[in-house]
Amino acid sequence: MMSADQATEGYSAVFFMDGSRVARQMRATEFGAFLDGYVGLSDLAETDVKAVLVDLSGDLSIQALVFFRIWFDEEGRADSSWNVPIEDLARRGAKGPDLGNGSIRLVCRSLCPDSRFSEELWDPDMTPGNNQFQSIRKAVDANTLKFRKIEPAESEDIPVLAAATEPKPEPKEDASSKERTRLAQLIREQRLRIKTLQSVHRDSLADIQREHRVELQTVRNELTELEQKYERIRLNNEQLKKRLSERNEQYLALQEQVASEGEALERDDAKSGAELVLLQEQLERRQRELESRDEKIIALEQENYELRHREPTEDTLMEELRKQSVFLVAYHAGIGHVTLPFDDIEGYFENPVAYAADRCGLNEPAYLEWLGHYENPVCQHGNESGDACGEPIMRVSQPGDFRAGVDDRCEQHQA
Repeated sequence: MMSADQATEGYSAVFFMDGSRVARQMRATEFGAFLDGYVGLSDLAETDVKAVLVDLSGDLSIQALVFFRIWFDEEGRADSSWNVPIEDLARRGAKGPDLGNGSIRLVCRSLCPDSRFSEELWDPDMTPGNNQFQSIRKAVDANTLKFRKIEPAESEDIPVLAAATEPKPEPKEDASSKERTRLAQLIREQRLRIKTLQSVHRDSLADIQREHRVELQTVRNELTELEQKYERIRLNNEQLKKRLSERNEQYLALQEQVASEGEALERDDAKSGAELVLLQEQLERRQRELESRDEKIIALEQENYELRHREPTEDTLMEELRKQSVFLVAYHAGIGHVTLPFDDIEGYFENPVAYAADRCGLNEPAYLEWLGHYENPVCQHGNESGDACGEPIMRVSQPGDFRAGVDDRCEQHQA
């Protein structure tokens, strides 16, 4: 996968990035040893590392950059299944920014010459103050890896006898051509910046949504457990009520038995007195059992009420969000950035489009119709063949100002 770090045309190195700074540097041959599994890095165990292949010329100017990812296992060894041809990609990279010696060849997730490997790449951060291109260039200038700089050979002036000839005037550089080249380079850099920012935004949004899904699933699991516990308590209550009803019937039966045996007890005072005392003790014991069961029923009902009205579990993300009054911010065309209160979070994730349409004062179909016009402002009038006209028209930027059938038609089809 990796060749010698010094080739005929220059050098190769691998930088490990930590945010916007270069955390570790090594020559390409050293990185090849990691790939072969000869050595490991214990401090990178179970880590997904963002790395950069840096191709340098003999005078240590950057020629190509490949931004790739690689996983290190629990022993700090590189993933044995990793097989990204980063050197081949570096030779096929698209034009990137100018890092001091003309446009470099750049390979990242947004600019991958082979889509099969795009998921194994990442986009650099180009925001001011965190520009990773500048950090890489500073690391190359520092030359910590001690590459020997090869100065370009200068031609020797050897005097020769020749007929005197007038020096040819050097052609003057076309100012407009130079300006066009500069503008083309600037446009490429801005497009790359836009692509990388979009990629970073997508990754951040995906992380937030993934965390939200995990927290939401946790809450749902807790709610399911509470519902199951409530159902068990409800069944226990029904069983206790049934047993209580049986005890009441037994109590009434005992009372009837005492009443029916009253005459017989009068004839035999001693015997009836003992039996009456025994029955009275049984009645008192049953009464105490009934009172104890009543207290248990009241305690279970109180516990059931507390479980159903319990606040979110402490030390969870949802509880922390509620305590700290943290709001989520979403972006939708037509309304810009929207602050989501805690009570609106669940409704928003159930249907973000409907939420955005409601904030615009529209129903969901009307908002989607305006959104289609906003993203592709062309005439929607259908011709005889069934195809849309497709003539570019003026975009209506506010959803409330959009008139379907009028603002999405060119002047010819409006008439």
